[in-house]
Amino acid sequence: MNTRQQQLDAFGRLLDIMDDLREKCPWDKKQTLQTLRHLTIEETYELGDAILDNDLQEVKKELGDILLHIVFYAKIGSETGDFDIADVANNICEKLIHRHPHIYGDVVVQDEEEVKQNWEKLKLKEGKTSVLEGVPKSLPALVKASRIQDKAKGVGFDWEEPHQVWDKVQEEIEEFQEEVKIGDQDKMESEFGDVLFSMINYARFLNINPEDALERTNKKFIKRFMYLESKAGELGKPLADMTLAEMDIFWNEAKKL
Repeated sequence: MNTRQQQLDAFGRLLDIMDDLREKCPWDKKQTLQTLRHLTIEETYELGDAILDNDLQEVKKELGDILLHIVFYAKIGSETGDFDIADVANNICEKLIHRHPHIYGDVVVQDEEEVKQNWEKLKLKEGKTSVLEGVPKSLPALVKASRIQDKAKGVGFDWEEPHQVWDKVQEEIEEFQEEVKIGDQDKMESEFGDVLFSMINYARFLNINPEDALERTNKKFIKRFMYLESKAGELGKPLADMTLAEMDIFWNEAKKL
């Protein structure tokens, strides 16, 4: 591993390169906070993919891409006189010190849960009117639901036992099925949302990340479906011309693989 000085030198090198690119590269000169935003989101998802695949070399690469974006935003901020990379780093340092009084102060905590509860209480003291203010509006709905539940738990609004959450899941499924029988599309959608929200809550009680779990299933389905497509190709038969029984043979082969 690199020494701390080598780490600092590498970061300084990146800052120097960013200065050069911003001054000399036509593409880099044109970028703004707004034009970089969607690229940053894309890079974050690519990092997420690498983490799910447990590809550490790819994780290293994607972390570099995200670090570049952070430096890029800070460079733009320095040009407008609003902030620079030192302000960014010092700001998060001060926040971490303030939010960890059990490390940098005299507060005593017993476990991780007390740390999270203190975190949310400190945020309210900082001027936030709701613990849910910290949940980004543009988060995907599944991730947002998980974060909402985490935030509510941080101030004690939560179920006590997993079986209570499972009972709620079953209750929501029954309500959804009732609306399906009636056939009101709007109410079906509303109740289906309740089912998903309660399932995400149950996953949280089982220490399952619902986003990761669903993405694992997505990857599994893609892999099996592509195997099915390849077998159909070997037979010279389009999938659309195969029966479900024929497809099931290859699908079950894929599951064994």
